[in-house]
Amino acid sequence: MTTSTYTVAAPDAKAVEPPAPRARCCYWFAVPRWRRRELSGALASLLVHLGLLLALALIVKMPAAAKHGLVLLVERLAGDDDLAVGAAAIEVAEPATAAVSTETPLPHPQAVPVSLGPINVPRVSPPTAELGQADATFSNSHVGELPSSSADTPQPVATLPQFDGHSLDGRRAGERQRLALARGGTLESEAAVERGLRWLAVHQLRGGSWNFNHDLVCRGACRNTGSAASTTAATGIVLLAFLGAGCSHQDGPYQQTVRDALYYLGNCALATPHGGDLQQGSMYGQGLATLALCEAYAMTRDPALARVAAQALEFVIYAQDSRGGGWRYFPGQPGDTTVTGWQLMALKAGQIAELPVSPGTVAATRRFLDGVQAESGAFYGYQRPARGATTTAVGLLCRMFLGWQREHPALTHGAEWLAETGPAVDDMYFNYYATAVLNHYGGQPWQSWNPRMREQLIATQASSGHESGSWFFAGGQLVTAGRIVNTALAIMTLEVYYRYLPLYGDSALEDAFD
Repeated sequence: MTTSTYTVAAPDAKAVEPPAPRARCCYWFAVPRWRRRELSGALASLLVHLGLLLALALIVKMPAAAKHGLVLLVERLAGDDDLAVGAAAIEVAEPATAAVSTETPLPHPQAVPVSLGPINVPRVSPPTAELGQADATFSNSHVGELPSSSADTPQPVATLPQFDGHSLDGRRAGERQRLALARGGTLESEAAVERGLRWLAVHQLRGGSWNFNHDLVCRGACRNTGSAASTTAATGIVLLAFLGAGCSHQDGPYQQTVRDALYYLGNCALATPHGGDLQQGSMYGQGLATLALCEAYAMTRDPALARVAAQALEFVIYAQDSRGGGWRYFPGQPGDTTVTGWQLMALKAGQIAELPVSPGTVAATRRFLDGVQAESGAFYGYQRPARGATTTAVGLLCRMFLGWQREHPALTHGAEWLAETGPAVDDMYFNYYATAVLNHYGGQPWQSWNPRMREQLIATQASSGHESGSWFFAGGQLVTAGRIVNTALAIMTLEVYYRYLPLYGDSALEDAFD
């Protein structure tokens, strides 16, 4: 074995030659055997820990989509509970915002992250630089370039795979614009969708998530930040806007954006005896994240998404109030209509994705709606019978997905009342659900509602500065969720023409739960 020599420069002295290789060996063997064993163990331990620290340093600088496998490797090698916990925390922390970010999932007894395998996706760049993913330095130069005229031609959407004839078919390339123009949309409304998606992409955090507090990205350049804490809720609802436009991690101009967001949700999901917990303090987070995961799996059939989507759906089923049949903020609580609506939409997406959905869960949901309905089901309250605007829209949409036919007298009465009420000036939550109900219902109520809703959203979209492409409405229940959720819901409202195929009519497919 050959050993290279080296020199050490000493101040004001000649170079000092190290001992010859043989001499060094003599020094080593002169040490007692027990001391050599002790020093060898210490040296090995030092090398292992230096390697682990180097790996952790690499994790901090890696994008979220690449961290997961390395973190698991570090945890296995470490054999140290403290070091393993530290690695998991680094996996979901947002660089430069740790003091104010809520990216770390809330603790759950004996819970560990659900492993999300490699997602099948070609690596491509989004159409514009995405602040928050590329670097943390604020710049609004690319945002100012978003088209501000509602007459701009929308960008084409890349081809999606065939879905075997289920209700997400309208999101495919070609079908999207055809259905938009045939069912009440316009080129202007499609251009508004594209501007909105680009605003959302710019406000994604490095780890792949969105935060209702969008100041973490734009540093005060956009007004109306939200204060709601659940990043799984924020990430889920924004993902729904991208998925609704046919943008997945495999197709469309935002593949990397969607891919990173899916990895984020996978890393946040905590494996429990009852499924994958994505709450982060609220079942809103669970329902929205589960809905997004199930839609992404239904659209792509990527096997990497199957497990986490199925486990998230399992937790939704577990969290249902066993007596009343609804859902509220925490598992097992007596339900309310708004939280229940998102959980039922997640169950429907799970059914479309051919994931297990319990018939007993569906039957119990009908029982909950019976308990909060008024006038034989034409109207719905929050936790008791009433004629609430938003809760009526949520309740009617749930009834549609649960199998009510278009001719049902209560559905007719409720849909006509929504159309007569008209779009709210400042309540996007009501507008989103009412638009979905009337789009499925069709006929004169839809013809009355659609042009007013469509033109109102086109006219109220921000068109200047860093806010360009976004929406904010100060009324209703979404003030604490801020500009992020208002923008996502406005986009989904303008996607209504193709986001789901209509439940009634010749093109209705897989109308209701079995």
